[in-house]
Amino acid sequence: MDFLRFFLRAITLSSLGGVWILAGVYLYLSPKLPDVETLRDVKLQTPMRVYTREGDLIGQFGEQKRSPLPFDEIPQQFINALLAAEDDNFFHHQGIDLMGLMRAVSELVLTGEKGSGGSTLTMQVARNYFLTLERTFLRKFNEILLAIEIERRLNKEEIFELYFNRVFLGHRAYGFEAASHVYYGKGITELSLAQHAMLAGIPKAPSRNNPISGPDAGLERRNWILGRMQQLGYISPETYSGAVHEPISAAHHGAQLSFAAHYAAEMARQEMLDRYGIAAYNDGFQVYTTISSELQQVAQQAVINGLITYDKRHGYRGPERQLPPTVNTPEAITAMQDTWIATLRDTPTVAGLRAAVVTALYDDGITVLLGDKRSVEIHWANGLKQASPYLTENSRGRSPQRPEEVVAIGDLVRVKQDDSETWHLAQVPAVQAALVSLNPDNGAIVSVVGGMGFEDSKFNRATQAQRQPGSNFKPFLYSAALDDGFTAASLVNDAPVVVDDSSLEGMWRPENDSGKFYGPTRLRWALTKSRNLVSIRLLQQLGIDKLLAYIGRFGFDASEFTPNLSLALGTQTASPLQIVAAYAVLANGGYRVEPYLIQRIDDLNGNPIFEARPPTVCRDCGSESPGRDGAEELSMEEILAQDTPGQAALPRAERVMDERVNFIINSILQDVITQGTGRKALALERRDLAGKTGTTNGPMDAWFSGFNRDVVTTAWVGFDQYTPLGRREFGGTAALPIWIDYMREALRDSPDVPRQLPPGIVRVRIDPDSGQLATPGQAGAMFEYFREERVPAEPDMGSETLPGTRGTEDLVRDIF
Repeated sequence: MDFLRFFLRAITLSSLGGVWILAGVYLYLSPKLPDVETLRDVKLQTPMRVYTREGDLIGQFGEQKRSPLPFDEIPQQFINALLAAEDDNFFHHQGIDLMGLMRAVSELVLTGEKGSGGSTLTMQVARNYFLTLERTFLRKFNEILLAIEIERRLNKEEIFELYFNRVFLGHRAYGFEAASHVYYGKGITELSLAQHAMLAGIPKAPSRNNPISGPDAGLERRNWILGRMQQLGYISPETYSGAVHEPISAAHHGAQLSFAAHYAAEMARQEMLDRYGIAAYNDGFQVYTTISSELQQVAQQAVINGLITYDKRHGYRGPERQLPPTVNTPEAITAMQDTWIATLRDTPTVAGLRAAVVTALYDDGITVLLGDKRSVEIHWANGLKQASPYLTENSRGRSPQRPEEVVAIGDLVRVKQDDSETWHLAQVPAVQAALVSLNPDNGAIVSVVGGMGFEDSKFNRATQAQRQPGSNFKPFLYSAALDDGFTAASLVNDAPVVVDDSSLEGMWRPENDSGKFYGPTRLRWALTKSRNLVSIRLLQQLGIDKLLAYIGRFGFDASEFTPNLSLALGTQTASPLQIVAAYAVLANGGYRVEPYLIQRIDDLNGNPIFEARPPTVCRDCGSESPGRDGAEELSMEEILAQDTPGQAALPRAERVMDERVNFIINSILQDVITQGTGRKALALERRDLAGKTGTTNGPMDAWFSGFNRDVVTTAWVGFDQYTPLGRREFGGTAALPIWIDYMREALRDSPDVPRQLPPGIVRVRIDPDSGQLATPGQAGAMFEYFREERVPAEPDMGSETLPGTRGTEDLVRDIF
């Protein structure tokens, strides 16, 4: 009895002591515990996603791959798998599992090491959201206290959802929905039971149990979970048997992009980073761009086709590199295959051109090895026969007669497969290109391509390259001249020019591309035929200061321009985006618009937090004559917007160009296509197209910029290293075909509508040789557009207003 009383007394005192210790720990730790209520407003680190205007995903950015799901969207089968793996009593306990804790304590006492820890899902939520991963008793007490508090404040579904979306699962995947996409390339609702069990087994050891880094450990853990699910009655024995025999199907999947538009996505990423800083990567922004899904893909293919076509004209440059062995014996080749495959897998595919290694040569073809271990044959007629060697930009070597004249065993080359699944020898072009297309009414970027392939070069030539536009700049010089009083019929002498200018490094003797001189030339014809000497003399007569004062209307920064006569030939650098924005003014009737890419930004919950409101051209506004009172009426769309509560009208774009000057320069640029350097664009069979080629000295740069009222597009071709394109390469041969391929689709739904004649414009017959009014019945006379106050004087009359013009009082005669 004495022993019994001592034992009871010891038990009582120990219990009281334990209570006092626990109370002390609680009083010590509880004031330092974080506020569990913050879990209701927790912001998961979720990557930014970038979409086209149609909602196609084109980019995902963020260190942590995460795709949060609410509880009611989580499959019950996965819930069962996770409960079987981690906490089958989750929906019944109050945050802690006493049996699990006792089991953990017994493991510690018996083995001297910390075992499973007895953590419930709730305790893991406490640890993941509030605590560190250090394995100490103090952290464990905090975890227990937080778990109890979490259970008091949140329901079971909310706690499970927090765990589901936060836990780390390897390969930068956080949360099971993100892991599902990383390992299986699809959402968790689309997975099989075995795949659910595989994911449920990862949290115990993310680096070891994930099916990519540790397939064996992952398989063992998966099958144990399936067995637990059968024991707990979640699945039948038959279902268990089928699931454990399912092979591992996991593989690493990147973001599931609808299609590749890397340059556009990268532009959006940079703008978001400028707006929101590092939060852009973590706050789950959904960024909707102005990019058209269809036209972006058309633009990318047009650039690829154009560059490959150019590249074929200049010859085969040989393999990208030679891989070992140097001795081409069958034994050496076999021994090197694993090394070759590793090299191929590390070599990115560029614009659909795959890397391959030559493994055999025959009289009528070659065999190449692909990165997926396949061997394919390329026949002599499929790229080998045509592979005349590149010598210079202006010459190629003789056509090869045998495969060994083109390649050797161990060469790393490029191949592509056509629609008929036939393989061809190819090469990644060394030349580059850019294309930018805008909606001229508001500056929305419809498509943008910054090079042959983002995999090959991340440098965005559409926005970052500063290149000389050459004759692509001339429309702005001619617009300035028309605005200053020149007419499309004004004569300027096409004759040699010699300029002594220190900024031009001494004596400058520019020439026309043809090397010929044509004498007095009307400005319309000079721009149509891109006559350099007329442009220089025109700038001499206009004055450089007037040009610099005028070009700011198109978005150019005149302070960056070197004030000399070479400006007439487009020697000042600009990016394709700057050029296309300037051409938008020509396309939209004379209004300044700013290019923009981001249309809308939604937060993680889909709530809009930004909506672009760009200054927009009002097409249906009343056509008050420009240069008078500047009045503009609202369009019906704007009137309705103003009358709608809570909806404001879009700001109107500012007119920066006389409407009549805009009309005349447009009519000249239409002649560029019908009669001038852009005649290839006639293949589109439209009457409403206008544009201008551009080719710089070398030639180093080839351009074409063109438009109708709905789409304005600029295409550029050149080498990053500023090497010549070749003496037979011009804007009309290198850049214009890219523009045509793109615009054929971009204009498909755009009506072919001629531009309306604005008020204050008259059309009169002139003598094409003198630019003066034609005499009645004169043979060879032609029509020309003039501003009403700039109509030329009659041939037999002088003028007391401006040289070569007459006043409005004489307009009645000789019109038409």
